[in-house]
Amino acid sequence: MGKKLAVIALGGNALQRSNEKGTIEEQIRNTEATMENVVWLLEEGYDLVISHGNGPQVGTILLQNDAGEAIYNLPQMPIDVAVAQTQGSIAYLLEKAFRNNIAKKDINKEIVSLVTMVEVDKNDSAFNNPTKRVGKIYTKEEADKLSKEKGWVFKEEKKEISGWRRVVPSPKPLDILNKETIKQLTDAGIIVIASGGGGIPVYMENGQIKPVEAVIDKDLASSLMANLIGAEELYILTDVPYVYLDYGTENQKALEHLDVADAKRYLEEGKFGEGSMAPKVRAAIQFVENGGKKAVITESTKLYDKKYGTKITLNY
Repeated sequence: MGKKLAVIALGGNALQRSNEKGTIEEQIRNTEATMENVVWLLEEGYDLVISHGNGPQVGTILLQNDAGEAIYNLPQMPIDVAVAQTQGSIAYLLEKAFRNNIAKKDINKEIVSLVTMVEVDKNDSAFNNPTKRVGKIYTKEEADKLSKEKGWVFKEEKKEISGWRRVVPSPKPLDILNKETIKQLTDAGIIVIASGGGGIPVYMENGQIKPVEAVIDKDLASSLMANLIGAEELYILTDVPYVYLDYGTENQKALEHLDVADAKRYLEEGKFGEGSMAPKVRAAIQFVENGGKKAVITESTKLYDKKYGTKITLNY
């Protein structure tokens, strides 16, 4: 039997838990634990591509930008550069952790990390309705000033800390610019870390690559990448072992299997949280509708245990 190719989309909790500050010591500990759970796929004979989230890390860079500008008058770096920075730093942590874990198992595999650009449509409707919150919380006066000076868009924040927060578009990913390289590497049996944080958002104009101030959904980009390189399976890792109906209510129900028809119906009925599980289910649907055999949504620490995880397929 030939090898299977799988894409593993790591959630933000693979590096930083919700109750942590995000110190490098915490991130190293978390990546070691996460990658230990991914190793079993190598033992099962899979070739792997690994993607990851970067929300907290990009947020930290943007806060550092704010502080550097306010205190030292340093120029702000745009979001595409911040995403590229986090792709490099997070991939370094993941690659180091994975190398350490496979060494314990005497597995001889090479790993490479790719800074990955992802193409979007500059006319995507998302640019008319920015929704992705990034950076620090400002007062109304500060937000108005920055909006005038930089053209930033703000929306009111009404959670733990009230104020105004910058929002950027989240356009649909159309293409992975490094897809041919990723495929060549996986065909050679090399583990690839790619498309981190949804990829660096760019668009094409007259044959030239142009950056754009946006954030791409990590799971949708991972799903697209999986289809483009011919992966059979997609694993979306999060902080719960299953997809649940009515999560957090007394009617909560774990789903072990979902076909596309039921998944779409539950989405239409609003059974999955828009800020959490719904985008992951959409990414899974996209993957299996475009040639993937199976998508699995589960907790990173449960990946090796096949009894956990919601398996999404085209049909039962």
